[in-house]
Amino acid sequence: MSHPHVIRTPDQRLRIFVSSTLQELAAERRAARAAIERLHLAPVMFELGARPHPPRELYRSYLQQSDVFLGLYWERYGWVAPDEQVSGLEDEYNLCPDDVPRLLYVKVSDHRDERLTGLLNRIREDDRAAYKYFETSKELARLVEADLAILLAERFDQSRTAVLDESDPALPTIGRSGPDPAVADPVRLPMPLTGLVGRERDIAELHGMLASGTRFVTLVGPGGIGKSRLAIAAARASAPDFEDGSVFVDLSAVHDPERVPSRIAQALGVRDTGDAPMMENLATALRERSILLVLDNFEQVVEAAPALTTLLADAPELAILVTSRVLLRISGEQSYDVGPLADEPAVDLFVERAHAVKPDFEITPDNEEAVERVCEALDGVPLAIELAAARVRVLSPAELLDRLDRRLSVLVGGPRDLPARQQTIRRTIEWSTQLLESDQRKLLARLGVFEGGFTLEAAESVGSAPAGRDDTTDADPDVLENLAALVDSSLVGQHDSDDRPRFSMQAIVREYAREQLARSGEQPATRDAHARYFLALGDDAEDDLRGAGQRRWMQRLGDERDNLRAAERFLLDGRDWDRAARLAFSLYLYWWVTGLLGEVRTWMEEALASGDELDPHTRAIALYFSRTIMFWKDPDGSVAADLAESIELFRRTDDPNGEGLASISLALALLAGNPPDTARARQVMEAALALYRSTGSVWGESMALVLLGRVALRESDLAEAQDHFTTSLALTNRSGDRVGQRIASYHLGWTELMLGDVAAARSDFALSVTISAAVGHPEGIAYGLEGMVAVAALLHDDERAGELAGAAQALRERSGLHNGPTFTFHRRYLDDLLSGPNGDAVAAAIADGRELTVEQAVSEALAEGRGEQV
Repeated sequence: MSHPHVIRTPDQRLRIFVSSTLQELAAERRAARAAIERLHLAPVMFELGARPHPPRELYRSYLQQSDVFLGLYWERYGWVAPDEQVSGLEDEYNLCPDDVPRLLYVKVSDHRDERLTGLLNRIREDDRAAYKYFETSKELARLVEADLAILLAERFDQSRTAVLDESDPALPTIGRSGPDPAVADPVRLPMPLTGLVGRERDIAELHGMLASGTRFVTLVGPGGIGKSRLAIAAARASAPDFEDGSVFVDLSAVHDPERVPSRIAQALGVRDTGDAPMMENLATALRERSILLVLDNFEQVVEAAPALTTLLADAPELAILVTSRVLLRISGEQSYDVGPLADEPAVDLFVERAHAVKPDFEITPDNEEAVERVCEALDGVPLAIELAAARVRVLSPAELLDRLDRRLSVLVGGPRDLPARQQTIRRTIEWSTQLLESDQRKLLARLGVFEGGFTLEAAESVGSAPAGRDDTTDADPDVLENLAALVDSSLVGQHDSDDRPRFSMQAIVREYAREQLARSGEQPATRDAHARYFLALGDDAEDDLRGAGQRRWMQRLGDERDNLRAAERFLLDGRDWDRAARLAFSLYLYWWVTGLLGEVRTWMEEALASGDELDPHTRAIALYFSRTIMFWKDPDGSVAADLAESIELFRRTDDPNGEGLASISLALALLAGNPPDTARARQVMEAALALYRSTGSVWGESMALVLLGRVALRESDLAEAQDHFTTSLALTNRSGDRVGQRIASYHLGWTELMLGDVAAARSDFALSVTISAAVGHPEGIAYGLEGMVAVAALLHDDERAGELAGAAQALRERSGLHNGPTFTFHRRYLDDLLSGPNGDAVAAAIADGRELTVEQAVSEALAEGRGEQV
């Protein structure tokens, strides 16, 4: 008898039951919970449970509904209830069903309860359980995340063997460092660190609106009411209804309405190449996609609302979910009012957040009324409840209620004409800050300068006394200690990014912090400290971006993208052209790979148009950025002339790296001319090559060799081109420059193909595709796919050639790379196939290829085609 497949509804996730004593392992339970949620799984924990159920009945029920048992053990055996033989800790292990996988972690200790030692000895002999030791909560988080990932992979493999034919070949896979999620993953929504409480009905109603064809919904409500969390949950539930999934766009760091299209493009992986209006690129990228966009915090850029109407008109299968404190009031908008939590969910939220700071907190007959009255006093506003619940570590619910009653009745905390619930949250923030020490309040205000989060190192930089102040009594003596207090108070959130903890504030808390900073008179000095920190970060990154540290720095700078923009904006607004140019130029490689050169161009054009006399080095940088992306649009030679001036200015100011970069752009402009000036391009690049070699710049030498190889190709000297590209690839392999490897291998592939070595060309193009996928470089992926088109055509794998061509074409359109010039020769091969006897099949394959995801296209490109199997 066959069994039907289990099809989970979108809200269902695998449940991980976490067993441990509560008090001694509070930090470890939080670490395990965060690791579980990073994998988008559901932690099942005793303290999150419904009440009032007897404990044994509760965890027995939880165990029956869980998919994995995760045990944490340290020193205590736990309390043994009257009439029971074992503690709840051992009972949970005993009651775990035999078919549930068991992952057990024991914290190292020399002082363990005797009964716990006995339990662990018994567990050690149980062949159903994995058993590991750990020392810190951070180590535990890594173990849990890795072990769960492996366990799920093994279970997936087991399930796949039951439904796949044994003869099906396995496709090659991309490792963990696969394509950039911005171009590969159809569901790109944040995973909140805590669960959403009491919004089931709202999620269902929003899902129903979108499922019925509503394309534009605005969630309206005051700050802190939970609009963002609700929008994310509704989008996650609705994602299966959209072929291309859901994408979240955080607008909290955007204050200029004209930048909204760029932020949407960034979330979608559409590059700002600067050679076409961003709205045009967005329309092209979205035209054939069925996708749900979640635009968060729109109230501060409401003037950009008409652009949304334009996108909806251009993309018939696009739907938009907006969160805002005010309605956008444009055609097609459907509003959805997000109200406060009802009484019972409000109490549930209070209890859940209280557990984060006091794991043994419970609702009892003695405190139940006080908790209910606290939630009523806070009007059921989720953020206000969270801020209040964070105080149960030091205040009982009754004490908390007493302080709230006194404070909320007298605090103003903002304009009196705000809606009532907006006043509630602002007053709650004000009340929360009044419980802080003076240094903690000052730090909160200064942290308001950050956009999109910050590291401890960055917080320490701006948290000290602002530059230009002699009053050292304003210095923050211990940023770490005070930041920890802000985290404990829920005014600042903490999460991990790579191995570096990051911190953030909700938009309304950051808004409050900035108001306090402006009132203090420290705003200019603090913003300058913020800019100085990111200038130093850019200086630190500059060299490593060209070598083995490239991937690490790309990720770190990606985390700081909004802060880098804010620092640049501060410098530009202050007409500090020298430091603005320095910040832009130190991160050239980052701006290029991530597709932000168009934005940098507008910054530097602002400097050129200022009318101020620029420092020669600053002018060299500004000319370079404003002209380099226009090298192919030079009918009168003005771009080449300005790049030549940039080279001369870099030379005069003793900047060989700048001189070399400008030389590369000038050579590209000369090669793109009509006719191309190969002689001058060769002269320029030979000088640049000598310069880079004299300074020991391996990165510069490898790039100069690529340009000389392109000159040789223009001159039909394939042997010289092959030599240059091979040498460049060897240099980048040694230095660990993955972007350089991608460029050199791709160029070498075309040269090998022209020399008739199809196998070598395929290997080179495969390397280019693999590296581009690993570093998240959509332009490199497109180039590699196009190289593979030619390989497939020469191997008479016509339909595969068409499929890869369609995938590359769609990727260029969706990434904003379809307008500018390309260095590719695949079109001639594709045209021959389309005009041949198999043309209709090739055309159909192109259409099919356009529907592939990036991951599917990469896998197809790296798989062996029919011609290669012969």
